[in-house]
Amino acid sequence: MKKLNRFHLLRDEQGASLVELAFVLPLFPLLLCGALDFGRAFYLSVEIVGAAQAAAAYGSQNPTDTAGMQYAAQDDAPDVPNLSAGTPTYGCECSDGTNYVASCAPAPPSCPSNNEVQRVNVRVTGTYSPLFPWPGLPSSMSLSSSASMRSGGS
Repeated sequence: MKKLNRFHLLRDEQGASLVELAFVLPLFPLLLCGALDFGRAFYLSVEIVGAAQAAAAYGSQNPTDTAGMQYAAQDDAPDVPNLSAGTPTYGCECSDGTNYVASCAPAPPSCPSNNEVQRVNVRVTGTYSPLFPWPGLPSSMSLSSSASMRSGGS
């Protein structure tokens, strides 16, 4: 018969995997929650960018309809909390992007060949609140995006 060494149990590695799993297992829900919160924040930021672009696209066709631009932003991203399109602005500029004038009141000076275009600027903001309270992060964050779009000459 083989004589058992007293220290045989201390050298045995059969339970090591179970101990390692016990240490690592609590980290998996933490990683899952972090990925979930990051994914929601990314989704909301993409929605806000799309809402700003939708409002600017509407404004390029209707540059003085600021209420319509705000509705276009809200219709594009109805699931974004506290979505708001600030007061959109419009103006005129030369087709090469120089000599911007707000509200097109006076025509932009010295546009070559009267190549004047209208430009609409829209800023959209929304609120992101994490599902879980993370240390060092506020309970809600403001996400925003701006978009500008030009329409044809006048």
